[in-house]
Amino acid sequence: LYSDVSYFTNNNGLGTDAVHLFNAVTGMSVPQTLEFLSAAPIDLRDTLLDLIAIETQNAINGAPAAINVKLNSLVDKKIIDALYQASNAGVQIRLNIRGICCLRPGVKGQSENIRVVSIVDRFLEHARILHFRHGGDDLVYVSSADWMPRNLDRRVELLVPILNKDCKKRVQRSLLTYFADNVKATELTSDGTYQPVKPQGQAADFRAQEHIYRDACDHYAAFSNPKATVFKARRGESA
Repeated sequence: LYSDVSYFTNNNGLGTDAVHLFNAVTGMSVPQTLEFLSAAPIDLRDTLLDLIAIETQNAINGAPAAINVKLNSLVDKKIIDALYQASNAGVQIRLNIRGICCLRPGVKGQSENIRVVSIVDRFLEHARILHFRHGGDDLVYVSSADWMPRNLDRRVELLVPILNKDCKKRVQRSLLTYFADNVKATELTSDGTYQPVKPQGQAADFRAQEHIYRDACDHYAAFSNPKATVFKARRGESA
């Protein structure tokens, strides 16, 4: 079973961008400037590089700087080089990459501030979630694109900001959960091998997918009506 993130919105800005994009894809119009969305192969890579550069500069200036990302694959050389620069500037970077990862974490003088974990469990992870600390004004995105040349250069892919505060917090919590897994997670080491992540000290076992599954069940139960509607015929009172 696939697991993914879905986001419904009535935000006019996001809706207008979506209309412009689909009109361009179907040939009904030329590509328009998008206000909220970033699309490949137009400007998605440039947007990602700009977001990483902002974190790098914030770290240099002493402002809060961190990057947390969940993807299926990380291959793109330009983005990998930008992450190395961010790490050297002091940005704390955590990457949950389920499959191919061409970045090498934990290399002295290059990627000492980067951690990479992979989780293969009951559900096939398919969500792409991005979090940038942005000096304390957290930016959270969902995306269809892995960070690979084929996605950024040869496909139509989207990067979508989560603007609603409650939704942003929920998606961000979900993302950070994957870095706490000590049951199904493996961690990429500086020599290119993966090692199982084990509980530290007296810490209890924590399985990210199980936690998110139970959280989703609790969330559903809290907003659903468990009582079936019962029709009861009643006689009207006499005048």
